[in-house]
Amino acid sequence: QVQLVEYGGGSVQAGGSLRLSCAASGYTNSNFCMGWFRQTPGKQREGVAAIRNDGSTSYADSVEGRFTISRDNVKNTLYLQMNSLKPEDTAMYYCAALSHTGENILQIGSTVFNLAAWGQGTLVTVSS
Repeated sequence: QVQLVEYGGGSVQAGGSLRLSCAASGYTNSNFCMGWFRQTPGKQREGVAAIRNDGSTSYADSVEGRFTISRDNVKNTLYLQMNSLKPEDTAMYYCAALSHTGENILQIGSTVFNLAAWGQGTLVTVSS
């Protein structure tokens, strides 16, 4: 089972930038789509971004144009570059391994994935 560990969360002012990293270990992540979702207490998780094996990406409408997802397959590392941050981006951000089948659904943009594994999360706080 793949293990995921997120890094890079913190507190920033609105309009600022932050770069999240996710280190994957265990099973290779090359057979999974990878992505990020975010969650606040008592609220449904929200898919943020995903990247497929062919390099194509999906984004939530709320972050498209501001966030960029990328991956380094050699390093088994996933990244999320977040620019022009807004207070509503404040959340716990989770790195995720995504598959195409399963009941633990996670929608990112118009695409529905199965949430196969996720990390412990890293907190992002954006102040106005």
